[in-house]
Amino acid sequence: MADARTDQAADVRFPLKGRRVWVAGHRGMVGAALVRRLASEACQLLTVDRRGADLTRQLEVEAWCEANRPDVVIIAAAKVGGILANDTYPAQFLYDNLMIEANVIQAARRVGVKRLLFLGSSCIYPRFAPQPIPEQALMTGPLEPTNEAYAIAKIAGIKLAQAYRREYGLDYISAMPTNLFGPGDNYDLQSSHVMPALIRKAHEAKRQGNAAITIWGTGSPKREFLHVDDCADALIHILKVYSEAEHINVGSGEDCTIFELTRLVCDVVGFKGAIVTDVTKPDGVARKLMSGDKLKALGWRPKLSLRDGIADAYAAFLAEHGADGGT
Repeated sequence: MADARTDQAADVRFPLKGRRVWVAGHRGMVGAALVRRLASEACQLLTVDRRGADLTRQLEVEAWCEANRPDVVIIAAAKVGGILANDTYPAQFLYDNLMIEANVIQAARRVGVKRLLFLGSSCIYPRFAPQPIPEQALMTGPLEPTNEAYAIAKIAGIKLAQAYRREYGLDYISAMPTNLFGPGDNYDLQSSHVMPALIRKAHEAKRQGNAAITIWGTGSPKREFLHVDDCADALIHILKVYSEAEHINVGSGEDCTIFELTRLVCDVVGFKGAIVTDVTKPDGVARKLMSGDKLKALGWRPKLSLRDGIADAYAAFLAEHGADGGT
């Protein structure tokens, strides 16, 4: 679980104590982690579910903001999914995410919110970006086709925050988390990201006594992962100390191959069988490691190792879904 941590190496420019902080998307994995982390900040937490305001509906968002008057907004709300979901539903991923970010940012401006943090994704970067990926690589090349719609929506969110900053003088910033995992993750194999999919596959293979599990692609692509509670801690640190138009990467600074990750997950879960690669399925980008230089300069480091993070995520999976994994 996340705990209160001291801010290091950077002065707090924007203290949260006593402020009304709206976490848009509080029921998602990142939003829930932010809610846990904000419990130690002595701020007033604001949340709303879809029944109170559908964030894809402009009038509903504006009415809620007018009634609740947040001082700070964190946009963690988004339509998310893995390669299969992104490739199957590009219109939904593009439309829903464009509407959410545009409606929330505009409503925030209308009610006088001067501090806003928009959350994007590492998929904003070009398919063949330099490694590690610096923030300046944005829009320097073509995107990965399998999640292009989602990436375009997130790029639009960055540019929208920058435009509001420039035109209206508002302190709106953006952060780009890497691949996240942990409590509250999505374990549906049709729409999940790689980490929760591997945890569920390994768990089910162990429970059923299978001889092997199968992973998509060759297993050679390299990915970076960060536990969601570490991400939430980094985001609150950024909210307090960072104020630049350019977005900032949020990651662990380390990566591993999907095959190495699978072996680590299997070890944590206790599955002893073989790992089979299905080369008929896509690999996606060969490597995606974000530069963490800007975040490190602000004095933040992750607290959980990858193995410890996976162990925490697996414990949360068992608590949320039971020993049968929800199957």
